[in-house]
Parts: sequence; C-alpha cells; structure tokens
Amino acid sequence: MSSPEIPRTPSVWNSLKGLAYGGDYNPEQWPEEIRREDIELMKEAGVNFLSVGIFSWGLLEPTEGHYDFGWLDDVMDNLHGAGIKVALATATASPPAWLARKYPEILPVTAEGTRLERGSRRHYTPSSSVYRRYATAMTRVIAERYKGHPALALWHVDNELGCHVGEFYGEEDTTAFRAWLERRYGSIEALNEAWGTAFWSQHYASFEEIIPPGAAPTTLNPGQQLDFARFNSWAFMDYYRQLLAVIREVTPDIPATTNFMVSSATKTLDYFDWAKDMDVIANDHYLVAADPEREIELAFSADLTRGVAGGDPWILMEHSTSAVNWQPHNQPKMPGEMIRNSLTHVARGADAVMFFQWRQSKAGSEKFHSAMVPHGGRDTQVWRNVVDLGNALSKLEPIKGSRVESRVAILFDYEAWWASELDSHPNNSLRYLDTMRAFHRALYLRGITADFVHPSADLSGYDLILVCTLYAVTDAAAASIAAAAEGGATVLISYFSGIVDERDHVRLGGYPGAFRGLLGVSSEEFHPLFPGTAVTLSDGTVGSVWSEHVSAGTATDVLATFTDYPLDGVPALTRRTVGTGSAWYLATLPDAAGVDALTARLVEEARVAAVTEAAAGVELTRRRADDGRTFLFAINHGREDATVKADGDDLLSGSRFSGVVPAGAVAVIAED
Repeated sequence: MSSPEIPRTPSVWNSLKGLAYGGDYNPEQWPEEIRREDIELMKEAGVNFLSVGIFSWGLLEPTEGHYDFGWLDDVMDNLHGAGIKVALATATASPPAWLARKYPEILPVTAEGTRLERGSRRHYTPSSSVYRRYATAMTRVIAERYKGHPALALWHVDNELGCHVGEFYGEEDTTAFRAWLERRYGSIEALNEAWGTAFWSQHYASFEEIIPPGAAPTTLNPGQQLDFARFNSWAFMDYYRQLLAVIREVTPDIPATTNFMVSSATKTLDYFDWAKDMDVIANDHYLVAADPEREIELAFSADLTRGVAGGDPWILMEHSTSAVNWQPHNQPKMPGEMIRNSLTHVARGADAVMFFQWRQSKAGSEKFHSAMVPHGGRDTQVWRNVVDLGNALSKLEPIKGSRVESRVAILFDYEAWWASELDSHPNNSLRYLDTMRAFHRALYLRGITADFVHPSADLSGYDLILVCTLYAVTDAAAASIAAAAEGGATVLISYFSGIVDERDHVRLGGYPGAFRGLLGVSSEEFHPLFPGTAVTLSDGTVGSVWSEHVSAGTATDVLATFTDYPLDGVPALTRRTVGTGSAWYLATLPDAAGVDALTARLVEEARVAAVTEAAAGVELTRRRADDGRTFLFAINHGREDATVKADGDDLLSGSRFSGVVPAGAVAVIAED
C-alpha cells in the first residue's frame, strides 16, 4: 500500500552538456582558504556536478530557529562561478544535537526496546511526527532560500534512507503501523484472515491489540513480519514524500531524488515501489574488497539499479576512489580499478559518476574513507586517477541519454525477497539471491547483459526470462510469466518459486504452486540439503541448498534427474513446450559448471548471443542511442592484453579501435 503519488517534475535532471562528474562536497569541514583551493582543483579534475549540504543541519541551524547560511551562500555562488551544478540536500539526514536532546522520542527504538542515541547519524524514526515537523520546516527554509539560485539543478532529499536502521519499534512506530494496517485491510477480520491468526491463538479483536513483530519467545507470525517490512519501506517513502511535497511547492521546476543503496546485500526498501516518486534514480555502491569477483557484484548491482530506473539513465551518487573505512579490512583499489569501476557503472546505464566524497576528512568517523582529494593531496595516484577519469568522462558525451541493450530478463521482487527469508521455512539457509546471482554471473562471463525487472512488468520484449526463487507471486504476475512463454520466450523457473501468494499463504494442490500448470510438474515434498552437503544429477551437475520430490507430466521432458538416495531417478531439470516458447524447471542450485552448462542451453534456445566476441576477462555491454548509434564498452579486468571483435572509433583514445584492449584498460567504441 502506498501514499498518493506526487507527479514527477518533467524537467531534465541537470543542465550539463555531457556526463556528470563529481561527488559529495562537504565544505563545512574546511576553512575558507581550502574551499578556494577546492574550486581550482575541481576545474583541474573536470568536476561539473556536486551534492552539497547532506549533513549540514547542525551548522545551518546551530540552535533552534537561528540560522547561519552565510557559508553555504558563498559555496553556492563560488560553484556557480566555476560552472558547477549542485544537487542541494535538504540537510535532514542527521538531526542536530539540540533536536534529539529536546525530543528524545524522535530516536529509533530496536526490537529489544533499546533506544539508539545520538552521536552517530540517521538517529531518527521516519514515523516521528516531531521529526517530520522539523525536517519539513528545514526543507522549506532551504528551498525558499535557494529556489532561484543558478547552481541548483537537483534536490537531494535526505540521504541513504533505510541505512543502518530499517525497522522501528517505538510508540509512534506502533501507532503508525496500526494505522497502515487498517488502511491496508479495512477490517480486523480481513487482517486475521491474511495473517492466519487462527494458528497459535493469535486472533486479534481490534487493531489496537497489534504491535510490531519485536522480540518474542519463538518464531513470529510470517504475515505480520512481511507486512512490517512493507510498512517500514512505506514509512520512509511517506516521509520522503512529505519533504518532496515542500520541494514541489517551492521549486516546481527542479527535479528531486534520494540516493538508494541498490546492491546484492540491501533489502530494506522496495526500490521498485519507490521508483515512481523519483525524477531520476540515484544509487550508492561500494565494493566488498574481500570479494574476489567484486566486479561481477558491481555489474549485478548496476544492472539492478538500471532495472529500478526502468532502463532510463541514472546517477551513481556515491562510490569510492579507493578504500572505504567500514569493512573489517579496508584494502585500497587495485591499479586501474577505480576507473574500471566507474566506467562499468556508465556501461550499465549511469549518466553520472560521483564519489563520497570530494575531499578526504581529517577528523570524524570516515577520515580513512578515500576521497577524490586524498590526505596526500595532488601528488598521489588517487588524484591522478581522479583527473584521468574526468578526462575520460569528458570524451563520452555522445553516450548521454542512451540505453543499455538486453534481451534477457531476471525477475526481481523485494517482497518475494522478504518473504522467502522469513523464519520456519524448509531451509533457513536459503537465500533469495543465490540462484539469481549464479545465473547473472554466467551471463556476465558470456558477454550477455541482463535486465532486472519486476514481475509485474511487461515481459514481451525478452527472449529469455529467469525466475529465480520467486517464492511469493501474485496471480497476475504468474499469468504474465506464462504468457511470455506462450508468446515465444524461454522461461526458466527455479526451486522454491510460486509457493505462496502475496499474503504468504501456501498455494494448495502441490508445489510449485502458481507455476505447476505452466511447468507440467508437481512436487509433494521438499528435500532441503544441509550445509556442506550436495546432490549429483545425471548430467554430472553438482547441486546444493535444495532438492525435492518432483513428478513430471507426460508433456514434460525430463532433462536431468537426481542420482542420490532417496531421490534417485527423480526429475531435477525439466522442459515443457508452451505455445511457441518453453518453460524449464530447476529443482536445485547447480555448481558454477552446472549453471554455465545450463545457461549455454538456455541462450542457445532463446537465440541470445554475446554482445561481441572477446577474450576471457573482458566485460562487454552495449548502449544504444535514440538515433540508432551504438556504443560498445569493453572493460578488461585481466592483467594481459585482450582481443575484442569490434569496428569503430574508440572514444577514450580518440583513434580507430585496434581490436585490443590493454590489460586493466577500457575501450568505448562508437560502432560503425
């Protein structure tokens, strides 16, 4: 359930000629002479876009009702003088000390009843009426002051909503949760039916009896947990919309966004639901240094961000020039990795490359987080990389506004993610992203780009559709997936899909529930695998996490079976012809070799091919402009030169593409 939508601002999100380049600028940390130096360094690096004022409330309003905008006025004027556009923040991401001290009820409360104190950041609950009142007032003051400023190009509303704390259990949160439930269900009887409260004597006589699913003696009601996840996403969205309404009123022609945290680890907010309220999608992404395939996780997250954006270009609002400060071991980026990371985001749909932050802090919690201007200043490799990246981005102006090509869809649903990982499931080690990431990786290694799309989206333009652990699915989405297969698509559905409806009610009659008819299979019992154990299929594939007792109908082909007791001879991989397409079922999580072999069969049947031919280790994507021009990105993550089959001019080198991408380098080819 969502609040009424606020119409999007139709204006272009910035007035820059080419791609945007910059980062979070926090001038309040520095004296005036450093700020003057900043302007010259920004010109040297080619910076043209900055996010300003994100954590500045404590300085802009040092005591209640008393404002100091002099320093921000100077910053905005100086940036305009340098030709730099600004995404101006509402400054509401971190309440000032005086506000939290005066109104401690704004502070978050955990499931165990612990109140999280000030001294860090994001120390407020979005359901606090007091906090909303002050945040709305602050937003109005800033909007009124800078509504006509020529540097203002975009509003940056709050910051990383849902970060650090995503669930709230205070008194106002409880009241807001009850009100949300009453609007959703209309009656307590409807809620009781949806939550299945006849079990364990959980029946409610009124909404006033309901509390958030906090600490309890044992497992909690799954319907309650799922609705609480929906509510928390909605609560942040409702808060965002309250600030957005002020911005729309004061500056109706200035677009607005907030920075998401789309990655393969963030599931607090339903970003597909949020997308309709964004004038442009913005995202923060950070590598996990210990991940040996971190460039593939980056590609996954960038593709998912593009999916949330509906395929439109988006803003990379934050990433790092080198090391971060919040991982157990904060390794710097390897030679050339920062530029490869940045251009990977561009290759996968970003029209802006930004960092946290412009100048590395000398004090505070993030002083060891890398920045565009490092502690060592200009005579550092990080700074040289920053200048080189700015130069590279300046050459990529022709790609602005183009869209990434893809004929493969991977269905992604945050509500299915939440529901699939609740308590008391057949395998509590199952993770929603396991199968999805495995197939995305296999496609990536083959030079095939995939779009992430919501199950409710139009699937008619895709030749291959992957439905991975879509545990919860609506009737409409299930029908759309079946229609895609009927219409000619190759559809793969994995284990633990279609099991429940949107209320987390089991679809009776046999698994996989919503997809039983489409697939021509039925399972009467799951056989989840213990950690460290595996099954072997008749084609040699090794499976983990999952197995089940599958029966196949006469119209369904069995392509591989389990070979281990007690499922020896039971179908593990099936295929059924449907209309002019097909529906495949996979009843385990294959190892990497098995996923690759299955992917090969799927793409061959779907007639989906790599973007072009290239040596191993080269990441490939293509963007297409409205006028038909195409741009091939070839990113060499290896330590040896690599061949790529392409004809055209390399925008980065300014010369004809030679057919070779040097070790650790990137080519962006305007194809003939």
